[in-house]
Amino acid sequence: MADITTPQRKTIGAKEVGVQYVERQAVRVVAFNTSGHIAIIHAKRDNYYKLPGGGIDPGEDHLVAVQREMQEETGALIRVRERGCVATTEEFRNNLHQLSFCYCADLVDDAGRPNLTEEEVDDQLQHLWLPVDEAKRQMAAAVPTSALGQFIKERDLYLLREATK
Repeated sequence: MADITTPQRKTIGAKEVGVQYVERQAVRVVAFNTSGHIAIIHAKRDNYYKLPGGGIDPGEDHLVAVQREMQEETGALIRVRERGCVATTEEFRNNLHQLSFCYCADLVDDAGRPNLTEEEVDDQLQHLWLPVDEAKRQMAAAVPTSALGQFIKERDLYLLREATK
């Protein structure tokens, strides 16, 4: 399994007494192309931007999950950098307790097509490659129309800033 220890962790939301939380681990990726642009995903329906990533399947290695999620959401193949996990977040959202682990990667091939879930199609997800500063600007300027989008904005903006320090 990949190294998942890192001193950088941000907590989003607060643990509430009496709530039975569903535990989930997820990965996020800051993937760079040869121009130094990064992949971000626009969720048009709720007007927010996010980093590629998602849940880790039971028994799945973090690096395998990063590559799988990137390919599913953008169609791109990546190579994860040896640096390991660059930042983490801990979220308390409704009855979800989620730890997200962020990695950096380099684009190997972007000729593939996304393989979005029905929910992701409904969310109108579209990926784009932007210079890092432009990606940060667009993510920060977006005004999400859902509570989920607000959580994701805070989480992924933090992870992007940590990954590009």
